[in-house]
Amino acid sequence: DLYGNIVLSGGSTMFPGIADRMSKEITALAPSSMKIKVVAPPERKYSVWIGGSILASLSTFQQMWISKAEYDESGPSIVHRKCF
Repeated sequence: DLYGNIVLSGGSTMFPGIADRMSKEITALAPSSMKIKVVAPPERKYSVWIGGSILASLSTFQQMWISKAEYDESGPSIVHRKCF
């Protein structure tokens, strides 16, 4: 359930009261039968970086790494070829 698993992340979510406001606004828009849960972890300012760091350290992710030489040779299309 998407409405029950909303996790705020990134520096733009550090405004005081943002979790309560998001919860209130989503509750107003969602069907009344939906359970709304908004989580604002204290480390959310760096959550995106931490997640990217974990992803980059996975051995299965190495096949998606793109070198500067590959990018220079193929341009942006290399991202679609290697990652999708």
